[in-house]
Amino acid sequence: MTTTTAPDASVVLDHRLTAADRCDSCGAQAYIAAEVNGSELLFCAHHGRKYEEKLRSIATSWHDETARLHATV
Repeated sequence: MTTTTAPDASVVLDHRLTAADRCDSCGAQAYIAAEVNGSELLFCAHHGRKYEEKLRSIATSWHDETARLHATV
């Protein structure tokens, strides 16, 4: 008999951005997602930091995965 378990609903995804998500400014891999006026804006680490000060004040959410750039595998 095989027993399967459902994924734990309390587990939060640390990495929701993938290699397919691209920066809206330059096309590099996106590591930051900001929601502004109901639209999602994606940025690489460089452009995310460049626009962060202005966007944080108007963004309804800010998702930052730039720590992945320094993570060891």
